[in-house]
Amino acid sequence: MLKHITPDLSLQYMGQNKLERFEAIGHYANVLQNPENMKGQWHQFFKNNHPITLELACGKGEYSVGLGRQHTNRNFIGVDVKGNRIYIGAKTALKENLSNVAFLRAQIQQITQYFTPQEVQEIWIIFPDPFLRDSKAKNRLTHARFLKVYQQILVPNGIINLKTDSKELYDFTLEVIAEQGCKIHQQHEDIYAKGLAIDALAIQTFYEKMHLSEGRKINYISFSLPDTPIQLPEKKKKNVECEE
Repeated sequence: MLKHITPDLSLQYMGQNKLERFEAIGHYANVLQNPENMKGQWHQFFKNNHPITLELACGKGEYSVGLGRQHTNRNFIGVDVKGNRIYIGAKTALKENLSNVAFLRAQIQQITQYFTPQEVQEIWIIFPDPFLRDSKAKNRLTHARFLKVYQQILVPNGIINLKTDSKELYDFTLEVIAEQGCKIHQQHEDIYAKGLAIDALAIQTFYEKMHLSEGRKINYISFSLPDTPIQLPEKKKKNVECEE
């Protein structure tokens, strides 16, 4: 006898909601999805020569929007592969007429396809996945393989900002910075305890508010890459036992 299965209407609604958002961003003038021939064209897109800042793994784009509100003389681009999240920030930017805020739907590791050398002045990385397992370390956005990508698009001495609740990611980033000879501008393990949550650091995302409500510390590092090329760590060789 066949059992009657009741459909999960909430999941069905979520799926429909995603489809509607994907459809919407396809018509938003401030969203570009894997665009071709954008290298060197961003100032034309924004119709000004203002400096460009990227928010990587931007999610809902709360930081891109917040920075755009604070700095009308700069351009901000939120980068994420998940269009249903980008939708929220893009919609807010359009509603508020923030012409200096845009979104790029693309893979971060492929960012050099969309920007020329020295086209980006600053990068923000806000509460990224810390990938706590050592086997996933290469996916951390401050791993050397990502820094090597950023080096190809940043201006000399361009600043990279990391804001995270993960002490593990914070410590890992400090290790990578030291290994690569990066210049640290600021490093703080608890910005709220030190009264440093002002200006750009005062912008709070959904996740930051959640972390603060749980009593977690918010850590911040800003640094610049060296003039010399970023060195990738050597791959560890697997020990293979040979059978006699």
